[in-house]
Amino acid sequence: MNNQEIQNLIKELIEKTNVVVKEISFTEQTSSDGTGMTMFSVEVNDPYTFTSRGGEVLSALNHLVRKIIEAKTSPLAPSPYQVDGGITKSLLIDINGFQKRRIESIHAIAHMMAERARYFKSNIEVDPMSAFDRRIVHEFLSTASDLKTESTGEGLSRRVVIKYIGAI
Repeated sequence: MNNQEIQNLIKELIEKTNVVVKEISFTEQTSSDGTGMTMFSVEVNDPYTFTSRGGEVLSALNHLVRKIIEAKTSPLAPSPYQVDGGITKSLLIDINGFQKRRIESIHAIAHMMAERARYFKSNIEVDPMSAFDRRIVHEFLSTASDLKTESTGEGLSRRVVIKYIGAI
């Protein structure tokens, strides 16, 4: 599926909830290793439907769209989100800037905890997070040469540990 087809799919799914879509746009970000993210920014008249309860419905919409793309993509004609059958680019739907603000908030927490790990020269555990939130922390701190991140715990108590490893 190309980005225009995905935009149409997102619009169709959102409008089935009786929420009016004002505008949809997308931006692509690619990292040096070839992976990246395509963010679909959607402006709607009633974002509360998707952003209440910590964005639970928005997360479900993101999951549903990814599953539909996987189902509609044939192995003979891979989508821009698949290479050799595995998803290499992330797809993220953002409603009225909710995800963008959430990512910025997670970056702020990760930065604060990283500075704390450096100051105390010890391991710092971040509060339990979803897999998506943990991934944001890992990616944000991946360039820090004096820190290492890893996830520990199981289920809902899974969290990121920021480890101080000193200057390399």
